[in-house]
Amino acid sequence: MSRKFYITTSIMYTNSSPHIGFAFESIQADVIARYHRLLDKDTLFLTGTDEHGTKVAKAAKKAGKRPKEFVDEISKKVMKLKEVLNLSNDDFIRTSDRKRHWPAVKKVWLELKEAGDIYKKKYQAFYCSGCEAFITKKDLIDGKCAIHQTKPEIIDEENYFFKLSKYAKKIEEAIEKGEMRIIPETRKNEILSFIRQGLKDVSFSRPREKLQWGIPVPDNNNQTIYVWADALTNYISALGYYKEKEKFKKNWPADVHVIGKDILRFHAVIWPGMLLSLKLPLPKTIFVHGFITVNSQKMSKSLGNVIDPFELVKRYGTDAVRYFLLREIPPTDDGDFTYEKFEKRYNADLASGLGNLVARVMTMVAKLNPKFERISSKRILNPNLQRLITETQKNYHNALNNFKFNDALASIWDLISFCDEYIEKEKPWEFFKNQKLKIKSQKIISDLFLALKEIARILQPFLPETAGQIFKKIKTKETQPLFPRIK
Repeated sequence: MSRKFYITTSIMYTNSSPHIGFAFESIQADVIARYHRLLDKDTLFLTGTDEHGTKVAKAAKKAGKRPKEFVDEISKKVMKLKEVLNLSNDDFIRTSDRKRHWPAVKKVWLELKEAGDIYKKKYQAFYCSGCEAFITKKDLIDGKCAIHQTKPEIIDEENYFFKLSKYAKKIEEAIEKGEMRIIPETRKNEILSFIRQGLKDVSFSRPREKLQWGIPVPDNNNQTIYVWADALTNYISALGYYKEKEKFKKNWPADVHVIGKDILRFHAVIWPGMLLSLKLPLPKTIFVHGFITVNSQKMSKSLGNVIDPFELVKRYGTDAVRYFLLREIPPTDDGDFTYEKFEKRYNADLASGLGNLVARVMTMVAKLNPKFERISSKRILNPNLQRLITETQKNYHNALNNFKFNDALASIWDLISFCDEYIEKEKPWEFFKNQKLKIKSQKIISDLFLALKEIARILQPFLPETAGQIFKKIKTKETQPLFPRIK
């Protein structure tokens, strides 16, 4: 029986339409999910939408719509990413789902309370509506939120709190021992430093009059469950936690949470605290990616530089978008997007690289040896090519096991370059003209044919549509180009 593998993205906040940043995260998670399916693991890939909170309510009001109507429209757009980006997610959870999500959130609340970890108190604090979070003075730069560059509100109210401080030591130990891995190491060190400064208990509710769009506290309708206590529960609500379904018992804990660096503290501190209180296992790995800038500027509506993934795919194609984001944007650091970089990478790597190699090999097969499949060897005969394929496979697995998508692709493209050089060096079409040297020509084409099969196989997690097209060409000897050049 194959081992289970449970991977999630964060759930996209529905105050606006999806942009390229969430597309990037979704594609990263998709590659990991597809890779583990190739390893014959029983894989479950979850994504979804975070639909409650003040920002959503304000965005709906600005659009002249009721919150539910507004989030329904945004969620539909997020769901369409599955088709547009060729994602393989098995499930999609919405926090407005009253049948699956709400019961799990209420159950979690009552269990936290029963554990003695929920209490009520009056307090005053800074609140950043952009973060949907209470922040401290050390989180401010020149009196503004470091992430959103806005001045926080000063909140004075009575809310329910979660005893996060109670679990500080256990969370720290879990991270230090690698029981809950945080990748990359810089993010792990960042969280450990944050914990060692002393964790404070966190507000887990807001007064209903200030936050109506959310899930009511089970035993107090005057309070609304704080958006993060609600949102983080999605990872278990989608598994049927409310009814302790077999799906939950089989899949929890998550093997990988894929998230952005701006929500690391919630996932690496608050979420583990909740799980420890619930006596549930912690996620095994939290993989943290950076931000995408556009022409070295932060994406924002005011600058008009937000990149729409739907338009990008319409212009260049799904696999071209997947390739650029995975190859050009560092997996764990910030990366920059420009159309110039995109088209340069497309022409160099996809049109002139992969596309050209496939066309050359299939043209030789079709023109020089139409009965090629009968004489194709079952193994690579050129020892240098076989050595490089073995090395590529090793680098590929090592890179993907460490979430280094760009390194895995670089390794594959090294193999593509070698195959091109092999063609240029050997010129098999010249051997084919000489009857005595025909066998040598056939051996060269056989090697290239088998190398192409291997390239298609290991490309599947990254460029699933392209890999499928290569396999189809191999069967049908089709020679049409995969990626026409952009002029």
